[in-house]
Amino acid sequence: MRTKTLLTAALAALLAVSCNSRLKDGEYSLTLLTTNDIHGHYFDSTYTGDRLSKSLFAVNRVVDSVRTERGADRVILVDAGDIFQGDNAAYYFNYVDTLTPHVYPRMARYMGYDAIAVGNHDVETGHRVYDRVAAQFAEYKIPFLAGNAIRNDNGKPYFPLYTILKRGGLKVAVLGYTNPNMKAWLNESVWSGMHFESLIPLVQQDVDRVVAKEKPQVVIVAVHSGTGSGKGEALESQGLDLLKSLRGVDFLVCSHDHRPYTEAADGICLINSGSHCRNLGLGEIKVSVQKGKVVGKELSCGLIPIREGAVDKKMQEEFHADYEAVKAFTLREVGELKTDLRTRDAFCGMSDYINLVHTLQISCAPAQISFAAPLTYNGFVKAGTLIYNDLFTIYPFENQLYVVRMTGEEIRNYLEFSYDNWIQTVSGKDDHVLKIRQRDDARTGQKGWSFVARSYNFDSAAGLNYTVDVTKPRGERVSISSMASGEPFDPAKEYFVAMTSYRASGGGGLMHGGAGIDTDRIDERVVSRYPEIRNILYNYLLDMGSIDPAVTGDPARIGTWKFVPEKIAVPALERDMQLLFGR
Repeated sequence: MRTKTLLTAALAALLAVSCNSRLKDGEYSLTLLTTNDIHGHYFDSTYTGDRLSKSLFAVNRVVDSVRTERGADRVILVDAGDIFQGDNAAYYFNYVDTLTPHVYPRMARYMGYDAIAVGNHDVETGHRVYDRVAAQFAEYKIPFLAGNAIRNDNGKPYFPLYTILKRGGLKVAVLGYTNPNMKAWLNESVWSGMHFESLIPLVQQDVDRVVAKEKPQVVIVAVHSGTGSGKGEALESQGLDLLKSLRGVDFLVCSHDHRPYTEAADGICLINSGSHCRNLGLGEIKVSVQKGKVVGKELSCGLIPIREGAVDKKMQEEFHADYEAVKAFTLREVGELKTDLRTRDAFCGMSDYINLVHTLQISCAPAQISFAAPLTYNGFVKAGTLIYNDLFTIYPFENQLYVVRMTGEEIRNYLEFSYDNWIQTVSGKDDHVLKIRQRDDARTGQKGWSFVARSYNFDSAAGLNYTVDVTKPRGERVSISSMASGEPFDPAKEYFVAMTSYRASGGGGLMHGGAGIDTDRIDERVVSRYPEIRNILYNYLLDMGSIDPAVTGDPARIGTWKFVPEKIAVPALERDMQLLFGR
C-alpha cells in the first residue's frame, strides 16, 4: 500500500526561503530505502540446515534492483537500529571473535548504507562492542548516529548527530537518534558516561539548526523509537508524536516496536519497515525547483515485502567465510537435554522450560526468589544432544542477572501486576483466561489470535508456593502460602530476588508499576550482579552435563505455583492455547 501527500503552497513558500540554494530549474527525484530491527539476521541460514526466509542477503537483492532501476545516485539507504543483537552471528562477532573486524559494518559497507541510527539493543552490547563497531563504521565512512545520546562531561552527542549527502543533484541531511527510554531497558553500567534525551522537542531543535547551517533540500530523520499511539504518553515510542509535530522534515524513519507501518501527513512521511528483514521501507520524493529555489515537493511511502529465498548470490559468496565461522561456533555440542522443551508451555503454568530458567537464576547467591518470563514466544528444543545454537532458543537475549532486595509485599504486588498483563478475570465458562484478542501480531508473526500485552513481561516466581485465582480481580489473585522450603512468607521481610538486568532497570514496568520501586535508584537495592544468563546456562551445562527436569523442577528448590480453580482454569487455558497455537 502506498500513500501520498502534497505540500501546500504556504509551506512550499517557507521551504523556498529556508532551502535557498543554486539549483538548476526542473524536477528532481530521490528514493529512500530503509531497514530497522534486523536483530542479527545477517545470513540466510540458521546454521543447522533450516533456511531463514529473510536476511540481509535478500534485502540487498532488492536494494540493488532499485538502484539499477532508479539510478544509484538517486537512492539513499538508511537503517534505524537494533543491529547487534538477536542472532548467533551478532553474538559471535560481538563477544567471541573480537579480533576479526565485525561482520555487520563490513556488510553495511558492501550494501552501501548511507547512515545508521543506534538502537537500544546496540547499546545493550556495552562500550567494548559499540565503541569498537563505531570506530569501524567511522573507518568505512558510515555515520553511526544518535544525537540524543549526550555525554555527561561536555554535553555533546556521544555519537554523531547527522550527516550530509549529495544525491541526484540535491543536498540531503540525515539526522539519527536512539531510544530515549534507555534506562527502562538497560542498567547504566552499559551506557556509562552519557544520558539520553527525549526526542521531543530535541529533534525539532536539531533540525532547525542543521537546516539553518547546511541548507539541505531534503531532510530525513531516523529514530530508534516505536511508532506509538501519537498521544504523547510513551517515551520510547514517539514516532507518531514526531509525525504530528515536526516541521521541515520530509521522511521520519521509525523502528523499535517491530510494527510495519507507513503514514503520510502534512508534508512528511513516516516509515517503519517492521523487523528481521521482512520488509524494506520505501520513500520517494520529487522536488520542484524554480529560479534556483525549491517551490514544491511530492512524497510517497510504502513497504516492499522481502521475498523468501531470493538472495544476492554474490554477497552470499563474499561473506561465506564469516558464515562458516559462525556455523562452526553454533554447532558445538554443549550437553544433553533429557526432555523436549517448548517455550509456549510457560503461558499455562509451571513448565520444564521456565523451571530451567528459574533454577539457573535462583542458584545465583544470595537469591532466594526468582522472577522470569518466557523470552522465546514459541520455541522448541528437541531432547537429545544440545548444540550452542539451542541456547539461543532457550535464552535469546544478552540480559545480565541481578539479585535485588525486595520486601514480601513488593514481591506480591509485583506478581499481581505481572499476572494482570497475562490473564483476565473469568466470570463464565466460555471466558478466556489468557488476555488475548483476535488480531494478527506483526511482532511475533502470530496469525488470528495474539496476546494483548508482550509475553516477555509475563513473570512468574520461583522459590515460593503460591496460586493465581483466575476468578478474582487484579490485586486479589495471588495467594502466597510459603517459601519453597516451607518457611513462612512474610510481607514485611526483605528477600533477595533474582531477575534480569532489563527487569531491574524498569523494563516492562513491573518494578515501578507493580512493586512501586523507583528503578532510577535500583543500584541501592542490587546486592549482586552476574554475567549474561545464557552464559550461566552454558556454565551449568559444563558443570552438570545435562538439563534434567527432575533436577530443574525440584519443588524444594523452586517451589510450586498454578492457576486456580483448576476445574475452570485448565479447560479455559487449553481453549486459549488452541486459539493461539492450534492443536
